[in-house]
Amino acid sequence: MIFREVEDRDLILRARRGSVEAYNLLVSRWEKRIYNYLLRLTGNRDDSMDLSQDVFLKAYQGLGKLEDPAKFGSWLFRIAHNEAYSLLRKPKSEGEPGEPKQAAAGWGTLLPIETSLAVERALGRLTEDQREAVLLKVYQGFKFEEIAEVLDTPVSTVKSRVYTALETLKEILAPVRSTP
Repeated sequence: MIFREVEDRDLILRARRGSVEAYNLLVSRWEKRIYNYLLRLTGNRDDSMDLSQDVFLKAYQGLGKLEDPAKFGSWLFRIAHNEAYSLLRKPKSEGEPGEPKQAAAGWGTLLPIETSLAVERALGRLTEDQREAVLLKVYQGFKFEEIAEVLDTPVSTVKSRVYTALETLKEILAPVRSTP
């Protein structure tokens, strides 16, 4: 891991005092993770880009309310979670052009394309709650306690969702894994 010259906590304190430069640095550190998380939730690049902007605007406006700067990451993902589910709850108009699910974007460099597509399809078969818990745990590297904060759910429920989802994924992907 690369040593960060200035920690997020210090940037938050500077941003609270009005430093736009400090906040822009925070955004640059977190924007890719937030965008990818939103992309996997919504499956739509345009929606994910718009939501990312909304997340960082709301975070900037609410920075003074953040009680513990050490929890900036989980706080930011909680905002992203809320924004995504607000969008997903809105009914789509019939004539609205949609973009097909593209949640596998960016995985091509990590896995062969066939495996990547199989994993995406398998993730799509999970419940929304399970999928989001797995995305936060596996792809974002959050601890169970952090996921519980993001989802506003007890830690035991988060653990159950992750373990159940991983077992389901193992079953779904078993034929893919055994293919030469």
